[in-house]
Amino acid sequence: MAASHSVTKRSGISSWLFVPKRRVPSKKSETSDEPLLTILLWTWPLGYQFPLNRCPNSESSGCFYTVNRTSYSMADAVVISHRDVQKSEELLPPALRPPHQYWIWFSIESPTNCANLTFMDKNINLTMSYRLDSDIFTPYGWLENIDSKENFTIPKKSKLVAWTVSNWKPKYRRTKYYEELKKYIPVDVYGKHAMTLPREEMLQTLATYKFYLAFENSIHEDYITEKFWRSSLIAGTVPIGMGPPRKNYERFVPPDAFIHVDDFASPQELAEHLLSLDKDEERYRQYFNWRARYQPTRSPSSFLAAYCKICKVLKKTPSYRTIPSIAEWFK
Repeated sequence: MAASHSVTKRSGISSWLFVPKRRVPSKKSETSDEPLLTILLWTWPLGYQFPLNRCPNSESSGCFYTVNRTSYSMADAVVISHRDVQKSEELLPPALRPPHQYWIWFSIESPTNCANLTFMDKNINLTMSYRLDSDIFTPYGWLENIDSKENFTIPKKSKLVAWTVSNWKPKYRRTKYYEELKKYIPVDVYGKHAMTLPREEMLQTLATYKFYLAFENSIHEDYITEKFWRSSLIAGTVPIGMGPPRKNYERFVPPDAFIHVDDFASPQELAEHLLSLDKDEERYRQYFNWRARYQPTRSPSSFLAAYCKICKVLKKTPSYRTIPSIAEWFK
């Protein structure tokens, strides 16, 4: 059920320009004869720092990661975290770059939260994001097959519905939906404007709830975040998704692993469904049947895992191309 990384590009990207030439690295790895590729992080993504050159598998052998901008002229690839450069084009790497150096555009944010995407016009060669059709697919979570014959044990439940939210905006669809939903069913809200939930206690606390409101802050293709993966599936509760359509979620998880708000005509109808499941243990347990085949997973260090994937892609020497418009693809 885990999404494949080999994905056909959508028609909206068919205008990408392909250049037959390929860069030829001159450096050699100290442990092999393969070229040593230099990957420059133009910024630490969103300010988060993590150990470089410590990828957990051999797929990243033959690559050297650095944040030292003096390496720019010899870097085979430069990773550009969009949120860190979106305020001004002056924050981008120099326009005069070495021939066939890859510029890799990286974002874990949705288009709604990415300003000035036009800064990237005709600058980017490879994409790296949660989008399934990215060149370097970096999801918030995924499912892995399990060989264990041990049955999944549903955490003991003593509460009904939880929601954690820090970015509280009254005009958001999710806020309006919650305000209506709470009229018909109790919802415990945690976050900046509600009850306190220490990070180290988060999963343990959410596991005591039967349902979790995995409401995204914006609706975009494949934008299914840690709210769904970590706060719901990994915590051991049933997610109630509000994001892209149900069929989009089903690219990544079985249809019986979650509830979607679009399955119901109104918040009241959803509340009635949840209350009926609360009274019927057998029906509720059916939302965990898929766990006999899969387990939800996320990297303990998501940025490290994402950046380690770059080496594997570069070693395949992808065709050198320039993307006319990131905004047109990412919308």
